[in-house]
Amino acid sequence: MSEMNVANVAAVDADSREFLVFSLGEEEYAIDILKVQEIRGYENVTRIANAPDFIKGVTNLRGVIVPIVDLRIKFHLDKVEYGGQTVVIVVNVGQRVVGIVVDGVSDVMTLTPEQIKPAPEFGVTLSADFLSGLGSLEDRMLVLVDIDKLLTSEEMALVESVKE
Repeated sequence: MSEMNVANVAAVDADSREFLVFSLGEEEYAIDILKVQEIRGYENVTRIANAPDFIKGVTNLRGVIVPIVDLRIKFHLDKVEYGGQTVVIVVNVGQRVVGIVVDGVSDVMTLTPEQIKPAPEFGVTLSADFLSGLGSLEDRMLVLVDIDKLLTSEEMALVESVKE
């Protein structure tokens, strides 16, 4: 009996995915940990003329010019404040590196396929196109963001043109 349980646990672990959990306002979001390169404190960035307001500018990260996108502005949060908890999650999207500004990072969570539900069609601050689902863990609900789709979408195409 115990051998079968061990096999089931192993099967669950194989399909599990790890997500970095971050907050934007009152909501908790999560992105695939494999997309994350590093987490840094927010530093001043060089503004880009005529960029949309959610593109804070660019920063030099060890010789690589990285566009910085403030997801709080992108998701139309009421209050966007820069403080000690404000961080930049540096992610790899396609062939480029992009920094996303969030209110804070809380932890890394492992979700099994059973804990990931389909994304709702309504009631979330961002388009369902950019959601890969909802992660439910006991009393927490995580909005799972497909960071590739979000940052390579047409409205974010400026990220591409900034880099060229």
